[in-house]
Amino acid sequence: MRRLLHCACLPSGILSRVASSLVVLLMAMPSAVVAGNVENIRLWAAPDHSRLVFDLTSPTSAEVFTLDNPSRLVIDLDNSQMQADLDRLSLEGSAVSELRSGVRQGSNLRVVLELSRQVSPRHFILPPNEQYGHRLVVDLEYPGENAVNDPIDPIEAMVREQEIAAVRAQAEASISGRQPAPTVQATKAAKPHPRRDIIIAIDAGHGGEDPGAIGPSGTHEKDVVLQMAKRLQRLVDGAPGFKAVMIRDSDYYVGLRQRTQIARQQKADFFVSIHADAFDSPRPHGSSVYALSQRGATSETAQWLAVSENRSDLIGGVDGNLSLSDKDEVLRGVLLDLTMTATLNDSLTIGGQVLERMGRVNDLHKPRVEQAGFAVLKSPDIPSLLVETGFISNPQEERRLRNGNYQQRMMAAVFNGIHAHFERNPPPSSLLAWQRDQGRTTGSGEYRIQPGDTLSEIAARHSVSVTQIRQANELSGDVIRVGQVLRIPGS
Repeated sequence: MRRLLHCACLPSGILSRVASSLVVLLMAMPSAVVAGNVENIRLWAAPDHSRLVFDLTSPTSAEVFTLDNPSRLVIDLDNSQMQADLDRLSLEGSAVSELRSGVRQGSNLRVVLELSRQVSPRHFILPPNEQYGHRLVVDLEYPGENAVNDPIDPIEAMVREQEIAAVRAQAEASISGRQPAPTVQATKAAKPHPRRDIIIAIDAGHGGEDPGAIGPSGTHEKDVVLQMAKRLQRLVDGAPGFKAVMIRDSDYYVGLRQRTQIARQQKADFFVSIHADAFDSPRPHGSSVYALSQRGATSETAQWLAVSENRSDLIGGVDGNLSLSDKDEVLRGVLLDLTMTATLNDSLTIGGQVLERMGRVNDLHKPRVEQAGFAVLKSPDIPSLLVETGFISNPQEERRLRNGNYQQRMMAAVFNGIHAHFERNPPPSSLLAWQRDQGRTTGSGEYRIQPGDTLSEIAARHSVSVTQIRQANELSGDVIRVGQVLRIPGS
């Protein structure tokens, strides 16, 4: 108290200088403000991983490591506090059985996850975007797990791989100007027709961290497109000779590159991505179909939409250090197979079939299949379409998109267009190809393969060469199937 009185007796000039010095000193001291408060935590459960997202007030550094006996994951955040209510976080379907937090070393935050299964953790920090602030993303990947809940049968996958290999061999041969080399398979007996399913990869756009477009009444695009994707899945699985593979079957985010990778891993014959369009005005309406463009977009709408959809990874949360391990494979596929042009032609053909049927359910925003550079459609050997089922930004269409009857009719239109194409152009080993060949009458110039036949025996029987039969039937190899109908040249 005496010191305070003494200071009060100092001349006012000295007091002013002391006060200024104190202000400078306080400004130079380390700030006591917490650097990275955790405002909220979200958890998304997928078949092959769980994702934990921390909303931060500002960027912070994090250390993530595992502990054994019992199995735990520890997340340490420097100079942070927990402001989120952990009791409200649902852990259902994830690898996390319990989650708790505590203070470490005075001002640091420790979050501990009790784990119910083995995980391989990965984490990264995301900067703010138009929908979120700073985020820490922690992915708990499940070693050895598949990204889809119901992968295709291994035997069907092998048959499909053989078909892809045959197409590649033929494309490579056409580049070099030679015929595919004969193989010992010419003397092997015909195998039973595999009658495999045609695989349709169904991609519900957005999901998890990325809500997609939001309608005037608060409808999230990610929710209605998932509902429609599941309706399409039931239609596909209910049709003989078809099988659906869901890119996502619940509310979680899948990166744009991973969506096409999953389709390729599952040997898909066709990829369809379901979306609900949006614009900054409520007036635009109608449904649209988009295919990939190797050049420019066919309209300003297509260009705007492609830019919008391709930014999903920024919102959904994808590590900037993505692996490009498939780059050589993709480039090799484009250079050797020359399949991109054929795939694009198939995409446009199927798109026309789909668009025509969608026009019976809703107005069309554009009367033709539009093209733009959608990242999600960039798979060189799978015909792909992006379907905009309506404008969620239009109040009337937002109501329709929530309506189960509208969803069902729209997905029936999509599948009927896909089905019509594959009925006319079935893959060689598919059930639809077998059904077509069984119903075909074998007149002059045709031969239906019987059990025990070989290509060389058929050629000798009809006094032609194996190469001539291959050329007449566009065979890249010598594998033949019971029931398959061959054209015999010169007959």
